[in-house]
Amino acid sequence: MKYAFARASGRPATRLRSRSALISAVVGLSLVATSVVVASSASAATTLGASAAERGRYFGAAVAANKLSDSTYVGILNREFNSVTAENEMKIDALEPQQGRFTYTNADRIVNHALSRGWKVRGHTLAWHSQQPEWMRNMSGTALRNAMLNHVTQVATYYRGKIDSWDVVNEAFDDGNSGARRDSNLQRTGNDWIEAAFRAARAADPGAKLCYNDYNTDNWTWAKTQAVYRMVQDFKQRGVPIDCVGFQSHFNAQSAYNSNYRTTLSSFAALGVDVQITELDIEGSGTQQADTYRRVVQDCLAVPRCNGITVWGIRDSDSWRSYGTPLLFDNNGNKKQAYNATLEALNAGGTTPPPTTAPPPTTAPPPTTAPPPPTTAPPPTTTPPPGGSGCTASVASVDQWNGGFVAQIRVTAGSSSLNGWAVTIGLPSGSALTNTWNANPSGTSGNVTFRNVSYNGSVGAGATAEFGFQGTGTAPSGSFACSGS
Repeated sequence: MKYAFARASGRPATRLRSRSALISAVVGLSLVATSVVVASSASAATTLGASAAERGRYFGAAVAANKLSDSTYVGILNREFNSVTAENEMKIDALEPQQGRFTYTNADRIVNHALSRGWKVRGHTLAWHSQQPEWMRNMSGTALRNAMLNHVTQVATYYRGKIDSWDVVNEAFDDGNSGARRDSNLQRTGNDWIEAAFRAARAADPGAKLCYNDYNTDNWTWAKTQAVYRMVQDFKQRGVPIDCVGFQSHFNAQSAYNSNYRTTLSSFAALGVDVQITELDIEGSGTQQADTYRRVVQDCLAVPRCNGITVWGIRDSDSWRSYGTPLLFDNNGNKKQAYNATLEALNAGGTTPPPTTAPPPTTAPPPTTAPPPPTTAPPPTTTPPPGGSGCTASVASVDQWNGGFVAQIRVTAGSSSLNGWAVTIGLPSGSALTNTWNANPSGTSGNVTFRNVSYNGSVGAGATAEFGFQGTGTAPSGSFACSGS
């Protein structure tokens, strides 16, 4: 913390008038000192968002729409934060489960909750190789490029004026020491796909900051960090519209906080972009965890263009890595030692960010224009439909990590169309749901029945619908009981 010390000036007194006068002077000075301390304590912000705002920044949290009915969760959210990011509700599979049919209900719950309180909203994410709906996973080449650009255009246009920062492209670089782009279906449409996505986003929402977001880019010496740096440098030199870089900063034993983190933030900022800590969580407990949170906050405050921090969840139990107790509040919503360290670091202050101005509109039309929404149904799946009038359900894709997973489930109608469906999935022992999209679950563990929501219950004969969920533990596998109506 910062302390101010006053030093007396002038010549020392040659004699004291009286002992009583000395005592009165000492008491007076004591009262002044006490009043200064009290005033200092009273002026310190008592919540994360308020303290960050005093420094021209935001302090946000990733939010799940289905937890907005949890009073403890919402109580902490409303008290402590002034920015939100949707955990899954603004990803491609959630917003466009069928090609050309956009569903904003759950995302709107989060956005409207934030805007009604005057908070910032980070849009996450417009283009990503993961959590794509089946129709997009089955595409390639020009068709995929156009579909991706259409998604960027439609979503950014829908939320125009409501989003502070968009994660336009997420996790496009490979892990390891190669510094190469990730070999994804989007990358295979051409190396300029990231640039095309940014230009489309700028045309659709000229007032939002456009960010590139990734993980394992915190250490300045890593090849992946350097590769992203070179891309941002190239974009700035060529006038590609990029305003910010997001650092996920998921710290654990395998990807630990390094003292050169501040160097990373300041080096990117020197390119003329804002830097944001977008998905912060730090595995550990006690003093070790608290000290790391403190250092991360201090590093951000030391870089004028580091304009915000978002933690990925609220309570430890809400985290995708709940086993590592990585957040600022425990399972019951109590403040942890890490919370106190974070607030102290915020209150200690740092540099003041430069004034924020809206980015200038692009001076030329984007090189690739997005097509209008398709008027025809997406091509049918190449898998033959099951017989009968019922349905089948199976895993479409899984992202599994140590302690958690995201699963996409495909529902396929039989020889007759469905007006509604229900899928029962037995979650493995020790696994629990933390978030669901495009379906309504009956519980969070054991045998969970997922039922369609209003916009995806009608499935034509042989056609498919998909829903997804995130959880802790191990993902389910195989096929599951499905019933249709």
